Amino acid sequence: MGRGRQKAKHTKVARELKYFSPDTNYGALEKELASKSDSGDEYVDKWADDFDDDYETGHDQNKSA
Repeated sequence: MGRGRQKAKHTKVARELKYFSPDTNYGALEKELASKSDSGDEYVDKWADDFDDDYETGHDQNKSA
């Protein structure tokens, strides 16, 4: 497929995505958000380390005593 046809396909798909507006079920959204706020769990960072880093504890492995 040539670049012109490929670009036309991408443009068509991008235009469809831009102007596509699905019907929003606000009732289901409200229930989902209400159930999450009632859980009482604090924010948990799933990317946080479970272990302390050396620079946080003030230890430096490269220093000699």
